[in-house]
Amino acid sequence: MFSARSGGAGGEDARERPPRTLGEAVARQPGSNVAVISVPGDHAGLEAHKALSAGLDVLLFSDNVSVETEIELKDRANRLGRLVMGPGAGTAMLGYTCLGFANVVGRGRVAVVAAAGTGAQEAAALLDRWGVGVSHVIGLGGRDLTAAVGGRMARSAVRGLVEDADTDVILLVSKPPDAEVAHAVVEAAAGKPLVAALIGVAEDFAAPDGVVVTRTLEAGAVAAVAAMGKQAPDPAAGLAALVRDAAESLGPERTLVRGLFSGGTLCYESLVVLADVLGPVYSNTPLRSGLGLPAPDGAHTCLDLGEEEYTKGRPHPMIDAEARIELLREQAADPSVAVIVLDVVLGHGAHADPASELAPVCAAITGAGGPAVVVYVLGTDGDPQGYERQRRAFADAGCVVTETAARASLAAAAIALRKPELTSVAL
Repeated sequence: MFSARSGGAGGEDARERPPRTLGEAVARQPGSNVAVISVPGDHAGLEAHKALSAGLDVLLFSDNVSVETEIELKDRANRLGRLVMGPGAGTAMLGYTCLGFANVVGRGRVAVVAAAGTGAQEAAALLDRWGVGVSHVIGLGGRDLTAAVGGRMARSAVRGLVEDADTDVILLVSKPPDAEVAHAVVEAAAGKPLVAALIGVAEDFAAPDGVVVTRTLEAGAVAAVAAMGKQAPDPAAGLAALVRDAAESLGPERTLVRGLFSGGTLCYESLVVLADVLGPVYSNTPLRSGLGLPAPDGAHTCLDLGEEEYTKGRPHPMIDAEARIELLREQAADPSVAVIVLDVVLGHGAHADPASELAPVCAAITGAGGPAVVVYVLGTDGDPQGYERQRRAFADAGCVVTETAARASLAAAAIALRKPELTSVAL
Protein backbone atom coordinates (compact mmCIF):
# COMPACT_ATOMS: atom_id res chain seq x y z
CA MET A 1 0.00 0.00 0.00
CA PHE A 2 2.71 2.46 1.02
CA SER A 3 5.55 3.11 -1.42
CA ALA A 4 8.18 5.58 -2.51
CA ARG A 5 9.21 5.81 -6.16
CA SER A 6 12.05 7.56 -7.93
CA GLY A 7 11.18 8.85 -11.37
CA GLY A 8 13.51 9.06 -14.33
CA ALA A 9 15.37 12.21 -15.26
CA GLY A 10 13.40 12.47 -18.50
CA GLY A 11 16.50 13.11 -20.56
CA GLU A 12 17.49 16.20 -18.59
CA ASP A 13 21.12 17.32 -18.78
CA ALA A 14 22.73 16.14 -15.53
CA ARG A 15 24.55 19.47 -15.28
CA GLU A 16 21.32 21.49 -15.32
CA ARG A 17 20.75 23.69 -12.29
CA PRO A 18 18.73 22.12 -9.44
CA PRO A 19 14.98 22.85 -9.47
CA ARG A 20 14.07 25.92 -7.45
CA THR A 21 10.44 25.09 -6.71
CA LEU A 22 8.46 22.00 -5.85
CA GLY A 23 6.58 22.39 -9.11
CA GLU A 24 9.81 22.32 -11.11
CA ALA A 25 10.97 19.22 -9.24
CA VAL A 26 7.72 17.36 -9.95
CA ALA A 27 7.85 18.39 -13.62
CA ARG A 28 11.36 16.96 -13.97
CA GLN A 29 10.57 13.77 -12.08
CA PRO A 30 6.88 13.05 -12.66
CA GLY A 31 7.07 9.56 -11.19
CA SER A 32 7.66 10.91 -7.68
CA ASN A 33 5.04 10.34 -5.01
CA VAL A 34 6.76 11.64 -1.84
CA ALA A 35 8.05 15.14 -1.09
CA VAL A 36 10.69 15.62 1.60
CA ILE A 37 10.37 19.18 2.89
CA SER A 38 13.08 20.83 4.97
CA VAL A 39 12.67 24.60 4.92
CA PRO A 40 12.29 27.15 7.73
CA GLY A 41 9.15 26.50 9.74
CA ASP A 42 7.42 29.71 8.67
CA HIS A 43 7.41 28.47 5.07
CA ALA A 44 7.02 24.73 5.63
CA GLY A 45 3.24 24.67 5.79
CA LEU A 46 2.81 26.31 2.39
CA GLU A 47 5.32 23.95 0.76
CA ALA A 48 3.56 20.95 2.30
CA HIS A 49 0.22 22.19 0.92
CA LYS A 50 1.82 22.51 -2.52
CA ALA A 51 3.02 18.92 -2.26
CA LEU A 52 -0.43 17.67 -1.30
CA SER A 53 -1.91 19.60 -4.22
CA ALA A 54 0.56 17.82 -6.49
CA GLY A 55 -0.69 14.44 -5.25
CA LEU A 56 2.34 13.69 -3.09
CA ASP A 57 2.73 12.23 0.37
CA VAL A 58 4.85 14.50 2.59
CA LEU A 59 7.76 13.91 4.93
CA LEU A 60 7.88 17.25 6.73
CA PHE A 61 11.34 17.39 8.28
CA SER A 62 10.99 21.05 9.30
CA ASP A 63 10.65 22.11 12.93
CA ASN A 64 9.02 25.27 14.28
CA VAL A 65 5.72 24.55 12.51
CA SER A 66 2.68 25.58 14.56
CA VAL A 67 0.23 23.02 15.93
CA GLU A 68 -2.54 24.80 14.01
CA THR A 69 -0.67 24.32 10.74
CA GLU A 70 0.02 20.67 11.56
CA ILE A 71 -3.67 20.02 12.20
CA GLU A 72 -4.67 21.81 9.00
CA LEU A 73 -2.19 19.79 6.94
CA LYS A 74 -3.15 16.45 8.46
CA ASP A 75 -6.87 17.10 8.08
CA ARG A 76 -6.34 17.93 4.42
CA ALA A 77 -4.10 14.88 3.93
CA ASN A 78 -6.78 12.64 5.40
CA ARG A 79 -9.38 14.08 3.02
CA LEU A 80 -7.03 13.42 0.09
CA GLY A 81 -5.95 9.96 1.25
CA ARG A 82 -2.33 11.08 1.64
CA LEU A 83 0.27 10.98 4.41
CA VAL A 84 1.74 13.99 6.17
CA MET A 85 4.62 12.67 8.25
CA GLY A 86 5.71 15.45 10.59
CA PRO A 87 6.44 18.23 11.28
CA GLY A 88 9.75 17.28 12.85
CA ALA A 89 9.61 13.83 11.22
CA GLY A 90 13.14 12.70 10.55
CA THR A 91 12.62 9.01 9.79
CA ALA A 92 10.56 6.94 7.37
CA MET A 93 10.87 3.91 5.11
CA LEU A 94 8.27 3.47 2.39
CA GLY A 95 8.60 0.70 -0.15
CA TYR A 96 12.08 0.00 1.28
CA THR A 97 13.19 3.50 0.36
CA CYS A 98 14.83 5.22 3.35
CA LEU A 99 13.87 8.84 4.00
CA GLY A 100 15.72 11.12 6.42
CA PHE A 101 17.66 9.40 9.21
CA ALA A 102 17.01 5.70 8.63
CA ASN A 103 18.62 2.33 9.16
CA VAL A 104 19.04 -0.38 6.53
CA VAL A 105 16.63 -3.15 7.53
CA GLY A 106 15.61 -6.44 5.98
CA ARG A 107 12.21 -7.13 4.51
CA GLY A 108 9.62 -8.38 6.96
CA ARG A 109 5.97 -8.18 7.88
CA VAL A 110 5.99 -5.82 10.87
CA ALA A 111 5.18 -2.17 10.19
CA VAL A 112 6.41 0.58 12.52
CA VAL A 113 4.21 3.65 13.06
CA ALA A 114 6.06 6.18 15.19
CA ALA A 115 5.47 9.55 16.81
CA ALA A 116 9.19 9.39 17.59
CA GLY A 117 12.21 9.60 15.29
CA THR A 118 14.90 7.58 17.05
CA GLY A 119 12.09 5.52 18.57
CA ALA A 120 11.19 4.41 15.04
CA GLN A 121 14.85 3.67 14.33
CA GLU A 122 15.28 1.66 17.52
CA ALA A 123 12.15 -0.38 16.86
CA ALA A 124 13.09 -1.10 13.24
CA ALA A 125 16.71 -1.90 14.09
CA LEU A 126 15.73 -4.36 16.83
CA LEU A 127 13.23 -6.09 14.55
CA ASP A 128 15.94 -6.43 11.91
CA ARG A 129 18.63 -7.68 14.30
CA TRP A 130 16.19 -10.15 15.87
CA GLY A 131 15.37 -11.72 12.52
CA VAL A 132 11.85 -10.42 11.88
CA GLY A 133 12.34 -7.50 9.49
CA VAL A 134 10.12 -4.56 8.61
CA SER A 135 7.50 -3.79 5.95
CA HIS A 136 7.20 -0.01 6.46
CA VAL A 137 8.32 2.75 8.83
CA ILE A 138 5.86 5.65 8.97
CA GLY A 139 7.02 8.65 10.99
CA LEU A 140 4.29 10.90 12.34
CA GLY A 141 6.09 13.80 14.02
CA GLY A 142 6.47 13.91 17.78
CA ARG A 143 3.19 15.74 18.47
CA ASP A 144 0.79 13.43 16.66
CA LEU A 145 -0.36 11.55 19.79
CA THR A 146 -0.77 14.70 21.90
CA ALA A 147 -4.21 15.87 22.92
CA ALA A 148 -3.95 18.84 20.55
CA VAL A 149 -3.23 16.87 17.37
CA GLY A 150 -5.36 13.92 18.42
CA GLY A 151 -3.54 11.14 16.57
CA ARG A 152 -4.80 12.39 13.21
CA MET A 153 -2.09 10.75 11.16
CA ALA A 154 -1.49 7.78 13.46
CA ARG A 155 -5.10 6.65 13.09
CA SER A 156 -4.92 7.04 9.32
CA ALA A 157 -1.63 5.13 9.11
CA VAL A 158 -2.89 2.29 11.31
CA ARG A 159 -6.10 1.98 9.28
CA GLY A 160 -4.05 1.85 6.08
CA LEU A 161 -1.79 -0.85 7.49
CA VAL A 162 -4.80 -2.93 8.53
CA GLU A 163 -5.55 -3.17 4.80
CA ASP A 164 -1.91 -3.68 3.77
CA ALA A 165 -1.31 -7.21 2.51
CA ASP A 166 2.43 -6.93 3.26
CA THR A 167 1.92 -6.26 6.99
CA ASP A 168 0.92 -8.85 9.60
CA VAL A 169 1.75 -6.93 12.80
CA ILE A 170 1.78 -3.19 13.59
CA LEU A 171 4.24 -1.76 16.12
CA LEU A 172 3.12 1.68 17.31
CA VAL A 173 5.83 3.78 18.99
CA SER A 174 5.34 7.05 20.84
CA LYS A 175 6.95 9.42 23.26
CA PRO A 176 4.68 9.88 26.31
CA PRO A 177 1.23 10.15 24.63
CA ASP A 178 -2.13 11.50 25.67
CA ALA A 179 -3.95 8.45 27.05
CA GLU A 180 -7.28 9.11 25.32
CA VAL A 181 -5.58 9.68 21.98
CA ALA A 182 -3.53 6.52 22.39
CA HIS A 183 -6.74 4.57 23.04
CA ALA A 184 -8.30 5.90 19.84
CA VAL A 185 -5.21 5.00 17.81
CA VAL A 186 -4.85 1.42 19.05
CA GLU A 187 -8.58 0.84 18.49
CA ALA A 188 -8.04 1.70 14.80
CA ALA A 189 -6.15 -1.59 14.40
CA ALA A 190 -9.56 -3.27 14.13
CA GLY A 191 -8.37 -6.76 14.94
CA LYS A 192 -4.96 -6.82 13.23
CA PRO A 193 -2.31 -7.57 15.89
CA LEU A 194 -0.86 -4.33 17.24
CA VAL A 195 1.86 -3.72 19.81
CA ALA A 196 1.95 -0.24 21.33
CA ALA A 197 5.29 0.82 22.79
CA LEU A 198 4.05 3.93 24.60
CA ILE A 199 6.98 5.28 26.59
CA GLY A 200 6.02 5.97 30.17
CA VAL A 201 2.36 5.02 29.70
CA ALA A 202 0.41 4.42 32.91
CA GLU A 203 0.44 0.79 33.99
CA ASP A 204 -3.39 0.77 34.15
CA PHE A 205 -3.75 1.66 30.45
CA ALA A 206 -6.64 -0.53 29.28
CA ALA A 207 -5.80 -2.05 25.90
CA PRO A 208 -8.42 -3.57 23.60
CA ASP A 209 -8.29 -7.26 22.71
CA GLY A 210 -5.43 -8.05 20.38
CA VAL A 211 -3.34 -5.08 21.53
CA VAL A 212 -0.20 -5.43 23.67
CA VAL A 213 0.96 -2.27 25.48
CA THR A 214 4.51 -1.76 26.76
CA ARG A 215 6.34 1.13 28.45
CA THR A 216 9.68 0.74 26.64
CA LEU A 217 10.89 0.27 23.08
CA GLU A 218 12.73 -2.91 24.02
CA ALA A 219 9.60 -4.51 25.43
CA GLY A 220 7.61 -3.40 22.39
CA ALA A 221 10.08 -5.01 19.99
CA VAL A 222 10.11 -8.21 22.07
CA ALA A 223 6.28 -8.32 21.93
CA ALA A 224 6.23 -7.67 18.17
CA VAL A 225 8.68 -10.52 17.59
CA ALA A 226 6.47 -12.77 19.73
CA ALA A 227 3.42 -11.73 17.70
CA MET A 228 5.25 -13.06 14.64
CA GLY A 229 5.65 -16.41 16.37
CA LYS A 230 9.34 -16.00 17.20
CA GLN A 231 11.38 -15.36 20.35
CA ALA A 232 13.74 -12.44 20.77
CA PRO A 233 17.18 -13.08 22.24
CA ASP A 234 17.80 -12.15 25.87
CA PRO A 235 18.96 -8.50 25.81
CA ALA A 236 20.50 -8.91 29.27
CA ALA A 237 22.73 -11.86 28.38
CA GLY A 238 26.25 -11.34 29.80
CA LEU A 239 25.48 -7.81 30.95
CA ALA A 240 25.69 -8.39 34.72
CA ALA A 241 29.36 -9.41 34.48
CA LEU A 242 30.23 -6.28 32.48
CA VAL A 243 28.43 -4.09 34.99
CA ARG A 244 30.15 -5.79 37.91
CA ASP A 245 33.56 -5.14 36.39
CA ALA A 246 32.73 -1.50 35.65
CA ALA A 247 31.39 -0.85 39.16
CA GLU A 248 34.35 -2.42 40.98
CA SER A 249 36.74 0.31 39.89
CA LEU A 250 34.55 3.21 41.10
CA GLY A 251 35.14 5.08 44.33
CA PRO A 252 32.26 5.29 46.82
CA GLU A 253 31.77 9.00 46.11
CA ARG A 254 30.67 8.22 42.53
CA THR A 255 26.90 7.70 42.68
CA LEU A 256 25.25 9.78 39.93
CA VAL A 257 24.04 8.94 36.42
CA ARG A 258 24.44 11.29 33.48
CA GLY A 259 22.70 10.59 30.16
CA LEU A 260 23.95 12.39 27.04
CA PHE A 261 21.57 11.49 24.22
CA SER A 262 21.41 12.33 20.54
CA GLY A 263 17.99 10.66 20.23
CA GLY A 264 15.08 12.43 21.92
CA THR A 265 12.96 9.28 22.21
CA LEU A 266 15.87 7.36 23.70
CA CYS A 267 16.26 10.13 26.28
CA TYR A 268 12.57 9.80 27.24
CA GLU A 269 12.92 6.03 27.52
CA SER A 270 15.99 6.46 29.70
CA LEU A 271 14.07 8.78 32.02
CA VAL A 272 11.40 6.11 32.46
CA VAL A 273 13.86 3.26 33.05
CA LEU A 274 16.10 5.23 35.42
CA ALA A 275 13.20 6.69 37.42
CA ASP A 276 11.79 3.23 38.08
CA VAL A 277 15.09 2.28 39.76
CA LEU A 278 16.69 5.52 41.00
CA GLY A 279 13.76 7.86 41.64
CA PRO A 280 13.55 11.39 40.17
CA VAL A 281 15.73 12.13 37.13
CA TYR A 282 16.03 15.68 35.82
CA SER A 283 16.13 16.67 32.16
CA ASN A 284 15.73 19.43 29.60
CA THR A 285 12.83 17.24 28.36
CA PRO A 286 11.34 16.18 31.71
CA LEU A 287 8.66 13.54 32.09
CA ARG A 288 6.71 15.81 34.45
CA SER A 289 6.79 19.33 35.81
CA GLY A 290 9.28 19.98 38.58
CA LEU A 291 11.96 17.79 37.01
CA GLY A 292 13.34 20.34 34.57
CA LEU A 293 16.69 22.06 34.61
CA PRO A 294 18.62 23.34 36.44
CA ALA A 295 18.75 20.19 38.52
CA PRO A 296 19.51 20.35 42.25
CA ASP A 297 22.88 19.21 43.54
CA GLY A 298 23.20 15.45 43.76
CA ALA A 299 20.55 14.75 41.11
CA HIS A 300 20.62 12.29 38.23
CA THR A 301 20.19 13.98 34.84
CA CYS A 302 19.56 13.04 31.21
CA LEU A 303 19.99 15.52 28.36
CA ASP A 304 18.46 15.41 24.90
CA LEU A 305 21.21 17.11 22.92
CA GLY A 306 19.05 17.23 19.84
CA GLU A 307 16.87 19.94 21.37
CA GLU A 308 17.14 23.47 20.01
CA GLU A 309 19.17 24.84 22.92
CA TYR A 310 22.00 22.49 21.92
CA THR A 311 21.65 22.56 18.12
CA LYS A 312 21.33 26.32 17.60
CA GLY A 313 24.20 27.27 15.32
CA ARG A 314 25.61 23.73 15.16
CA PRO A 315 24.68 20.40 13.53
CA HIS A 316 22.53 17.73 15.19
CA PRO A 317 24.56 15.42 17.49
CA MET A 318 23.78 12.44 15.24
CA ILE A 319 25.86 14.23 12.62
CA ASP A 320 28.45 16.09 14.71
CA ALA A 321 29.93 14.69 17.94
CA GLU A 322 31.47 17.97 19.15
CA ALA A 323 28.74 18.94 21.63
CA ARG A 324 28.77 15.53 23.27
CA ILE A 325 32.53 15.42 23.48
CA GLU A 326 32.48 18.71 25.39
CA LEU A 327 29.86 17.39 27.81
CA LEU A 328 31.56 14.01 28.13
CA ARG A 329 34.72 15.66 29.35
CA GLU A 330 32.81 18.01 31.62
CA GLN A 331 30.84 15.21 33.28
CA ALA A 332 33.88 12.95 33.55
CA ALA A 333 35.59 15.67 35.62
CA ASP A 334 32.78 15.60 38.21
CA PRO A 335 33.90 13.27 41.05
CA SER A 336 30.29 12.46 41.98
CA VAL A 337 29.42 10.96 38.56
CA ALA A 338 29.43 7.15 38.52
CA VAL A 339 28.38 6.50 34.95
CA ILE A 340 27.69 8.29 31.67
CA VAL A 341 25.20 6.83 29.17
CA LEU A 342 25.57 7.48 25.44
CA ASP A 343 23.47 6.49 22.44
CA VAL A 344 25.25 6.23 19.09
CA VAL A 345 22.88 6.26 16.12
CA LEU A 346 23.98 4.74 12.82
CA GLY A 347 22.30 4.66 9.42
CA HIS A 348 21.71 6.97 6.48
CA GLY A 349 22.12 10.62 7.39
CA ALA A 350 24.14 9.96 10.55
CA HIS A 351 27.87 10.53 11.15
CA ALA A 352 29.98 8.34 8.86
CA ASP A 353 32.09 6.95 11.74
CA PRO A 354 30.95 8.15 15.17
CA ALA A 355 33.22 5.75 17.06
CA SER A 356 36.28 7.37 15.52
CA GLU A 357 35.51 10.56 17.46
CA LEU A 358 33.67 9.35 20.55
CA ALA A 359 35.52 6.13 21.43
CA PRO A 360 38.94 7.78 22.06
CA VAL A 361 37.31 10.23 24.49
CA CYS A 362 35.56 7.35 26.25
CA ALA A 363 38.87 5.46 26.48
CA ALA A 364 40.55 8.47 28.05
CA ILE A 365 37.78 8.70 30.64
CA THR A 366 37.66 5.04 31.61
CA GLY A 367 41.44 4.69 31.52
CA ALA A 368 42.04 7.62 33.87
CA GLY A 369 39.92 6.40 36.77
CA GLY A 370 36.87 8.40 35.70
CA PRO A 371 33.25 7.26 35.62
CA ALA A 372 32.08 4.19 33.74
CA VAL A 373 30.70 4.76 30.24
CA VAL A 374 27.75 2.75 28.93
CA VAL A 375 27.13 2.89 25.17
CA TYR A 376 24.26 1.69 23.05
CA VAL A 377 24.84 1.53 19.30
CA LEU A 378 21.56 1.84 17.41
CA GLY A 379 22.09 0.22 14.03
CA THR A 380 21.95 -2.84 11.82
CA ASP A 381 24.42 -4.99 9.92
CA GLY A 382 23.35 -3.23 6.75
CA ASP A 383 24.20 0.27 7.94
CA PRO A 384 27.12 1.94 6.15
CA GLN A 385 29.07 2.67 9.36
CA GLY A 386 29.50 -1.03 10.18
CA TYR A 387 27.39 -2.04 13.20
CA GLU A 388 29.78 -4.60 14.71
CA ARG A 389 32.82 -2.43 14.00
CA GLN A 390 31.25 0.48 15.90
CA ARG A 391 30.32 -1.73 18.86
CA ARG A 392 33.79 -3.25 18.98
CA ALA A 393 35.45 0.18 19.00
CA PHE A 394 33.50 1.22 22.11
CA ALA A 395 34.09 -2.12 23.85
CA ASP A 396 37.82 -1.80 23.15
CA ALA A 397 37.64 1.70 24.69
CA GLY A 398 36.52 0.16 27.99
CA CYS A 399 32.80 0.94 27.62
CA VAL A 400 29.92 -1.31 28.61
CA VAL A 401 28.12 -1.93 25.30
CA THR A 402 24.49 -3.09 25.49
CA GLU A 403 21.99 -4.79 23.16
CA THR A 404 19.18 -2.22 23.50
CA ALA A 405 18.83 1.41 24.49
CA ALA A 406 16.63 0.61 27.47
CA ARG A 407 19.14 -1.97 28.72
CA ALA A 408 21.88 0.70 28.61
CA SER A 409 19.97 2.86 31.07
CA LEU A 410 19.27 -0.13 33.30
CA ALA A 411 22.97 -0.99 33.24
CA ALA A 412 23.80 2.59 34.22
CA ALA A 413 21.45 2.40 37.20
CA ALA A 414 22.98 -0.93 38.19
CA ILE A 415 26.48 0.58 38.12
CA ALA A 416 25.42 3.62 40.14
CA LEU A 417 23.82 1.38 42.78
CA ARG A 418 26.53 -1.32 42.60
CA LYS A 419 23.80 -3.90 41.92
CA PRO A 420 24.68 -5.92 38.79
CA GLU A 421 21.62 -8.13 39.28
CA LEU A 422 19.40 -5.22 38.21
CA THR A 423 20.48 -5.74 34.60
CA SER A 424 18.13 -8.70 34.24
CA VAL A 425 15.00 -6.87 35.39
CA ALA A 426 12.11 -7.13 32.90
CA LEU A 427 11.37 -3.84 31.12
